[in-house]
Amino acid sequence: MSRKISLAYLTLPGVEPVEQIKIAAKAGYDFVSLRTIPMGQEGEPQVHLEKDPELFEKIKATLKETNMKVLDIELVRIKEDLPADFRGAFEKAAELGVKEVLSSIWTTDYEFAVKQYKNICKQAQEFGLNMNFEFPAVSGVKTLADTLMLQEKIDAPNLKVLMDMLYCNWDGIDKEIEMIKKAGPERFGVIHLCDCPSNWADSEKVVTMRGNREYCGKGIIDLPKILKALPANNCSIESPNFAYIEKYGQLGHAKNCLDNARAMFAKAGL
Repeated sequence: MSRKISLAYLTLPGVEPVEQIKIAAKAGYDFVSLRTIPMGQEGEPQVHLEKDPELFEKIKATLKETNMKVLDIELVRIKEDLPADFRGAFEKAAELGVKEVLSSIWTTDYEFAVKQYKNICKQAQEFGLNMNFEFPAVSGVKTLADTLMLQEKIDAPNLKVLMDMLYCNWDGIDKEIEMIKKAGPERFGVIHLCDCPSNWADSEKVVTMRGNREYCGKGIIDLPKILKALPANNCSIESPNFAYIEKYGQLGHAKNCLDNARAMFAKAGL
């Protein structure tokens, strides 16, 4: 049975949720991953479903028309000057059938982060949601080792570790595989798929993260090696590449992402 794959918002930066759902359906994805907790970035749709009943109903209707489901919503960020109550967003996510929420820590005050995360995990639990803890290379927690340590301190039954292949590569795949084996499969959640271009070191990491990721199997990451160490969980393709979007269009880029990921899985026997 083939792996279930979702289309993440960041693969098509700036896309409106209704259009994203339609593109995911046309391209052949199993799920779509929506950004309903915005980061306030330039060009980002400011989607707040708890405050926009008209958009919420449009999304529900589009999901039904396209026979699509939402895998996850994003992005809860833990930081001193950011909101701490996400129950409105969580409630709407649950109404859409969502089970996963993406999150990350953007402070180096780990005592504060643990306390805040505990509270947010409880909020998510009220709505039957798992929190997925990611470690972006420019955030307050940049390694799998620190992520697993904080996961233990937070000690919430619905807190999973999100493994993004780009960040895994930068952190060091070989040492991560050993940590994965010791941690156990139950501690991991959604997997973010992409590859890393060979020229990533020519620019700031954030440039690659948000606009120059490579198609699976076309870059320098040994994806099968780390994916074989992880449980066969649902995946979401997070692979923004402005040059590819310009060349192939949004639908073409989304389809290329999926086709290359499927080819990688098939070749690796995953």
